Formats: sequence, C-alpha cells, structure tokens
Amino acid sequence: MKIDEGISNPIHPHHKLKLEYTEVPFNCDGCKEAGIGLKYSCRRCEFDLHKACAMPSPTITHPFYKKCEFQFNYRPPGQHMRICDACRNDVLGFVYHCKRCDFDLHPCCANLPQVLDDGKHNLYLCFKLSSSCHHCGGKGPGWSYRSQCKSYNFHVACVKELLVESWQAMYLNADKNRVREIQTRIPSLSGKLRNHHGGRGEKVKKCCQLAGGAVRLIVSAILGDPTAIIGAAVAGFMSK
Repeated sequence: MKIDEGISNPIHPHHKLKLEYTEVPFNCDGCKEAGIGLKYSCRRCEFDLHKACAMPSPTITHPFYKKCEFQFNYRPPGQHMRICDACRNDVLGFVYHCKRCDFDLHPCCANLPQVLDDGKHNLYLCFKLSSSCHHCGGKGPGWSYRSQCKSYNFHVACVKELLVESWQAMYLNADKNRVREIQTRIPSLSGKLRNHHGGRGEKVKKCCQLAGGAVRLIVSAILGDPTAIIGAAVAGFMSK
C-alpha cells in the first residue's frame, strides 16, 4: 500500500501537506476562495489548499481564450485589484494571469469542467448567458452553466454566492440572532423557479428538483471536487 508522504509548497515550506478529504468547508490559504472535499492540509498550522492550488501547472490555456496563455502567480500581479473573469469575484491570492490580454482566473475557476454530467442531465459551461440567470435574473458578465435543454442557467458567481451565504448560516460561530438574520437573506431557489414558471403544479415541482440538482452539481465543480455529495451540504438552504 502506497503511503502519502505529503507534498511541499513554497508558501508553506516548513511542513509537508497531506492530502485529505473533508465535508466541512474551509478557506483555501492559496486563492482565498471556499473549498470542500479534497485538500492538501497541514493540521499543525491549520493551513489548507485546494488540490488545484497545491499542485498548479506553471502555464495553462483555456478554450474560452484561444489567444491567451495563463501563467500561475502566487499573488495578483500589479498594484490594482484584480477580478476573476470567470466568477467576477476579487482575486486575493493564487491566480492564473494572461499578461498579453490582462485576463485573470482563480485556479478552481480555470479548472471548471466544460461539461457536468450527473448521469441524467448534462450542464455546459458557457462564456456568457444566452438567457436570464435563475438566481439573479440578469445576463451580466461572467461564466455560467446551462442545461442541455436550455431551461436552467446559473452564473458561476451566483452559485458561489448561494454557497457562501448558506455556509455562513450553517458554520459561522455566531449568535443565533445573527445566524437567523443571515438565513432570512438566503435566496429561495425553488421560489424563484416557481415564479419563473408561473405556478405550483407537478411540472413546476419537477423543474425545481431538476434545477436544485443542477446547482448541487455546479457547487461540486466550483469547489474542485468531482462528487455531487458536496452539494448536499447546502441543499437544505438553497431549496427552501
């Protein structure tokens, strides 16, 4: 049996990082984004990295940016705030940057699969939305996932927002009033879909269930973990 002896990382040179699996959310000390599932960790220092951040490729390309070559950076280049061109969130740590075109991608965003398959339905990664996002109702910039039937569209950024707000409510070490306040602000995915489809019948119920499954699948991809079980951690909040 092969024993995991761990890996070294330049930003944590004193101890080896061991590969672990967790269903408790963590904040990646590399890209500063949320994570769950597989991670490289130093328990002694409470230091965690996404797998994509712990073992990055020096350079990558992406089908959405055919003229670009992205180089891995341990910190955002330049003096000004950078924004990930996939999820539109701030870049606060590790990043893939194209010097020629000035594009930036979080490591986990850069590794988002082009197609997500839950065994029943396919979701396709799109450079931009062709119809309104089921969460925000807009067609703003940023990548999205679209169902094969084109009925469900979700900004990557919106799924991240749902995810983080849900985790805040479940895992924040805060007083009950604070948690209750956060919970009341969590968007109701099924409610939005009922309004979108205009009713409460069996067809609408099925649409809500399918869309909820789509979100859970996207959550797993965003977090860098291939298993849809991760999405179950926030399913209760997103489907209320």
